[in-house]
Amino acid sequence: MQPQFLKFCRLTPEIVKNAAEKFGTPFYLYDENTIVEKCRQVLAMPNAFGLTVHYAMKANPGKALLQLITAQGLNVDTSSLNEARRAFLAGIPYDRMILTTQEIPFGQDRTDLEKYIHAGLTYNVCSKRQLLLIADYAAAENVPLSMRIHPGVGSGESASRNTGDKYSSFGVHLTNIPEVLDTANARGIVINRVHVHIGSGGDPVTWRENIDRELMFLEKYFPDAETVNFGGGFKEARMPDEDAADIQALGEYATQRILEFYQRTGRKLHMEVEPGTFIVANAGFLVTRVLDKKRTGKDGFNFIILDAGMEANTRPLMYGSRHPFYVVSKDGQLLSHESEKRKNSDAFVLVGKCCESGDSQCLTKNGEIAPRLLTEPQLDDYVIIGGTGAYCSAMSPYNYNSHPQYTEVILRRNGDVQVIRKPQTMEQIVQNELPLEISQTNSTNKRQKINASYPIF
Repeated sequence: MQPQFLKFCRLTPEIVKNAAEKFGTPFYLYDENTIVEKCRQVLAMPNAFGLTVHYAMKANPGKALLQLITAQGLNVDTSSLNEARRAFLAGIPYDRMILTTQEIPFGQDRTDLEKYIHAGLTYNVCSKRQLLLIADYAAAENVPLSMRIHPGVGSGESASRNTGDKYSSFGVHLTNIPEVLDTANARGIVINRVHVHIGSGGDPVTWRENIDRELMFLEKYFPDAETVNFGGGFKEARMPDEDAADIQALGEYATQRILEFYQRTGRKLHMEVEPGTFIVANAGFLVTRVLDKKRTGKDGFNFIILDAGMEANTRPLMYGSRHPFYVVSKDGQLLSHESEKRKNSDAFVLVGKCCESGDSQCLTKNGEIAPRLLTEPQLDDYVIIGGTGAYCSAMSPYNYNSHPQYTEVILRRNGDVQVIRKPQTMEQIVQNELPLEISQTNSTNKRQKINASYPIF
């Protein structure tokens, strides 16, 4: 199971078979070697005056993966106070985190935010109101802040992943920069970092243009800024016909522009990036088992029903995203994979077990079914869905139809397979539910009224 575009992955059909027999399907399987290699690639990006890489933990926030990734030298990009808390519980200190969020902290959240900032967390202000709420603390403690800018231009693999144009609300819009900076200056607050993130998986050309645009903002408005954060969104190639972002080339371009900035201003800027998908997407696989096969008439489709679908990978339903498919026989033979179409391939639609017509792994961006070519699996064979390391376990509606959150395991570099998340139990699904409280008197009166209205013959 090692087509060329997954050259760092050590997963084999035998490992899939053995893990499925041991843990039962479905389960997520991550490859440590791929994660370590992707971390190495990002840390090696060219830079002019230093580089810090923050892993966007929203892609996959599991404790074991956070510990593995930060052990390689990456810090953490958090998108909520709870993500910051979760990372801290995984053993990551607050001074290795940046918080960029739409949240407005009140009460205990406000108290905790100040505590985390005091411990070293970088707070990335995204609105005037956020600035006003933290201003007194930042001024009193002489704490510099970061600011996220909405550049008015973005790029992403779909409209819902474009975080920089007029359809997105993230950051201080470029037209409001002077007003927000006046507020900061009036309170003696220093903005020492500027941040722009334009979207996930977008056009590399637009990403380069964002570098130019952000440096222009920094030069015009932020005389005290020492760090420029270009965000994340590096495109990853899940499918054989897709091209991953050339982060070496992007780093070289950023280095050139930062050096030119230095020549004009005498200011040396430290560079930051925040990849998530690029680090973990192709390190993850969803291992499923074939439950059933159906055909919807002569003009219909060949359906393969799997024991996991949208509740484990909702990206096809949300974005029309494509993921590679692999078929492994129940005795551990690789029958089909995306980069090699076998002679006996046919068109199939892979669906899950949810009571929802959108529960399909073969959807286009406009929601239409797009059958895929693969060798026909037999009942109880395994179908592995690749590219599921990012925004799958973390984002999917796993309790829909009361399906549990599934087991997660990691293939270690020494060949061992280790459980990193136990499967959710029914007791855990319902543990916070409370019974309806009805007094005995009210219950008796209600039954009498029902009987009077609907007499029993």
